[in-house]
Amino acid sequence: ILHRIDKETSGVLVFAKDIKVHSMLRMHWNEDITLREYYAVVNGTLEEKKGRLVHYLAENENNIVYITKNKKKGKKAITNYEVVKENEEYSLLKVTIETGRKNQIRVQMASIGHPIVGDDKYGDGKTPFARLGLHASELDFVHPETHETMKMKAPVPDEFYRLFDQKKPALKPEQPVKK
Repeated sequence: ILHRIDKETSGVLVFAKDIKVHSMLRMHWNEDITLREYYAVVNGTLEEKKGRLVHYLAENENNIVYITKNKKKGKKAITNYEVVKENEEYSLLKVTIETGRKNQIRVQMASIGHPIVGDDKYGDGKTPFARLGLHASELDFVHPETHETMKMKAPVPDEFYRLFDQKKPALKPEQPVKK
């Protein structure tokens, strides 16, 4: 395994086929990542339909991640979001992260009053699904041997779209078609 996602999150998880490539990727993982994209269903509607969240995150002895103003204690976390769909109760966000901190998206969205649905650690745990409303949709990185950009994608779950309407949007040409 080359990286981690929260156990409650669905989506892309990358494995290396051999130890050599694994070692090469792990050495420069954060530098070689070109895109970390997620989709999140959050509570409420956001006033700002597009935004950038920059915080310092720290973790307490109970493994709860929190925002701190102490730059020496915390690690910088940068999250960008854009509203894709919304209704009276929920918003579907396209989220990209520039840093890969533990529980980053969950903590930062909760900090602005829009926790991810189903998050009982940083929100109220209520959900229209039987799961956390967070999905790792794409991870792009530079292959250490070929120097090609590798794009790993996992389609956004249909249940995310059904919350807003009965049809899923048409696939973009670059998205893989499920057979």
